[in-house]
Amino acid sequence: MHLSVIDFYSYHESVTAALDAVSAGETLAKQKSILLKPNLTNASPHPVTTPAACCEAVIEYIRSCSAAEVIIAEGCGDASLETDEVFDLLGYRDLAKRHKIILIDLNTAPLRKLKNNNCPIFPEIYLPDIAFTHFIISLPVLKAHSLSGITGALKNMLGFAPPKYYAGRSGGWKKSVFHQNMQQSIIDLNLYRCPDLSVMDASVGLADFHLGGRHCTPPVKKIIAGYNPLEMDRQAANLLGLDWQQIPHLSADFRYKPLQGSLQTAAK
Repeated sequence: MHLSVIDFYSYHESVTAALDAVSAGETLAKQKSILLKPNLTNASPHPVTTPAACCEAVIEYIRSCSAAEVIIAEGCGDASLETDEVFDLLGYRDLAKRHKIILIDLNTAPLRKLKNNNCPIFPEIYLPDIAFTHFIISLPVLKAHSLSGITGALKNMLGFAPPKYYAGRSGGWKKSVFHQNMQQSIIDLNLYRCPDLSVMDASVGLADFHLGGRHCTPPVKKIIAGYNPLEMDRQAANLLGLDWQQIPHLSADFRYKPLQGSLQTAAK
């Protein structure tokens, strides 16, 4: 099975069940280096951001089946806070200390330049080196989004975009260049690098807006796990009552692919 949708009871129980359902243990056991990418766009608590408790359940699962090095990495989009401050405010610093894990600020990480003429918005792009040395697990939360329709496993990859190149001229949001054509920007970014595995916290859900507003009523109470981020986000759209065929980055006629050879050679 490549996608699982599990009822939410607790992070430990439901994340474990969701990952077991997609045989994640077999894949994770092969890895040398794993990067966990939560959605910490700002310092707002869950369900705007991925709670540390969800991330901790994934860490405990990895440690139960794999000897891989595990890191947590994010590049926040907040206009006034830096990623290290967001880590502190949302409990990730304490989480990292408990599990002896390094926290990485993707906004300031060393970069590499890549080219792909099939990407109309970003035929050239700068992304952190670490995106290409680690097996990436995306940890989004279930949210509607005013520009992209939904923010899920695919849009969560915007955290890798360095503000040095993508903050725009107006200051403000650290990834503001992506606002100019959000749908195609998500597609382009994920053609360069998409998640290898994703675990979505759909325990609550934001029904209208990605930075707050109405919670899903009743709460969605699901955990989703899978290897195909496109299929995951389509399922997430369904849970929000959205038609994924009307969301361009989910209905696009192409395949998102994980890093070639990432399963065994992530630390190459």
